[in-house]
Amino acid sequence: MLASLPCAPPAGAAEAPPTVYAAGDIADCRHSRPAYSGAARTAAVIEAGLARDGGAVVLSLGDHSYPEGGAAEFQNCYQPTWGRFKDRTWPAPGNHEYATPGAGGYFDYFGARAGPGRRGYYSVDLGAWHIVSLNSDLHGAADAAQLLWLKDDLARHRRRCTLAYWHAPLYSSGGHAASTHMRAAWQTLYAAGADVVLSGHDHDYERFAPQDADGRLDAAHGLRQFVAGTGGAFLTPMRFARPNSEARDNSHHGVLRLVLKDEGYTWDFLAADDGGAVPDTPPPEFHDSGAAGCH
Repeated sequence: MLASLPCAPPAGAAEAPPTVYAAGDIADCRHSRPAYSGAARTAAVIEAGLARDGGAVVLSLGDHSYPEGGAAEFQNCYQPTWGRFKDRTWPAPGNHEYATPGAGGYFDYFGARAGPGRRGYYSVDLGAWHIVSLNSDLHGAADAAQLLWLKDDLARHRRRCTLAYWHAPLYSSGGHAASTHMRAAWQTLYAAGADVVLSGHDHDYERFAPQDADGRLDAAHGLRQFVAGTGGAFLTPMRFARPNSEARDNSHHGVLRLVLKDEGYTWDFLAADDGGAVPDTPPPEFHDSGAAGCH
């Protein structure tokens, strides 16, 4: 089993609670050049944050480039936008990456930062937190191997606070069906006392109250899930709100900022300016922020 990869801030950086910027469903240049894409606007939000904080990192939540996640898309669309902070990004693969056989474009682009063995899951330590990146596009024996690895990883890296992220959410009010095969991973994280799950896939933003693996509200031990499929790809409609959904928006691209403190975390959804919005009918403002402790 792979030991957790180090994720220390650059030498000389002030020791402060780590900040992460997270979103998925990012670079789509089929209808615009990279500089005018939604990914360019969210990249600008992230770059401003990284410039202020030398220890901040990016968690990319899958579907990095559209439509097939091929090498040319990564180089010509993702690289000019989010690729500018590739060396500070910890990625997770999405379903569009697997439109290219074996997600070859994704693994070739990110290299060692995508984890070992081109399997798409790994972990890092960030401040007081243990961070786990999982692959929601594995099934059968490969998914079973990931689950065994996860149980071992959590047993060997006991921290006060744990965050996991993968592409396809278990809970969502968006248009995709629930990724129910990730329930076993959720249950494993729940049993280990993990705190936060991040996902993308639905092109919207949503925050849930802490839940167990069966969707029951559990403020004491549940995991709080954020869906942040707002990295730049076209936004999509939402359905009726699922139980325990606390905040929803499908009008803004943006990124989720988390400050990972020693005993808890804060969150803020940072909307990106939409230069293509019709001036007379801009989308309504949306804000979501808060704080919570670790279990």
